Amino acid sequence: MRTHLLTSPGRRGMALAAVLVLAILALLLPRQITSAGAADASPSAAKPTIVLVHGAWADSSSWSKVIALLQRDGYMVLADPNPLRGLSSDAAYLSAFIKGRTTGPVILVGHSYGGAVITDAALNDPTVKALVYVDAFAPAKGQSCLGLSASVPGGPNPSALFDEVTYPGAPAGDVDLYLKTPVFISTFANGVPAATAAVMAAEQRPVTLSALSQPGSTPAFTKIPSWYVLGTEDNIILPSLQLSMAERAHSRITRVAAGHLSLLTRPGVVVSVILAAARTVG
Repeated sequence: MRTHLLTSPGRRGMALAAVLVLAILALLLPRQITSAGAADASPSAAKPTIVLVHGAWADSSSWSKVIALLQRDGYMVLADPNPLRGLSSDAAYLSAFIKGRTTGPVILVGHSYGGAVITDAALNDPTVKALVYVDAFAPAKGQSCLGLSASVPGGPNPSALFDEVTYPGAPAGDVDLYLKTPVFISTFANGVPAATAAVMAAEQRPVTLSALSQPGSTPAFTKIPSWYVLGTEDNIILPSLQLSMAERAHSRITRVAAGHLSLLTRPGVVVSVILAAARTVG
């Protein structure tokens, strides 16, 4: 007589127990996978927000190539619409922007005049963990952007750089400064294709004379670590001036063979420095 293995009471009990074990595992496994996924996602969630601050004669679109690369690497990126009206007021605007639009740690990145803005804005903001300067001013207390430029022999002559335009409600003696079109194309945007530079010159946003003349307050780089992208072919902020400011700030310096707009002509280098700063936040 053939005996079927599952006909005895003992075998049936073992089979039922096995089914129950499999059912319990099926219920628990998705929870374990979800927990593992959440653990894997936590480093990404802890990444700092990158806040980019453009300089004079530009707008947030000047960061477009840098933004695309940072977003590809999974970073939250925001571009501050720097008003270019006054150093202290622009710094206050940036502080409010950070407070209103970010949570968690922040890396501040400033180009050109934007470097002076981040230097002024970040000192008393505990969320700002690092500063990155890109061909930028990093003034000490009491120094202005125009004063720094004038301190370097062989630097650009301000009277030959600007078209001055009186703006409504301007304080006595203040004006909007535009770069003369030939200066913008050949000096400010060297390294950018001429046709693109001509469009940028037509679209440039002015900065006030008072903004470039206002002395900085206590600089944030005295308390916050900094990095510096130094354009060795910059004709607006001369490389020698960039080097002296970067060394005074004790910045980690990366030299790049580029003009004043390395954020457009060498965005990969700029992003690599921003990422180096971001990796120190944890």
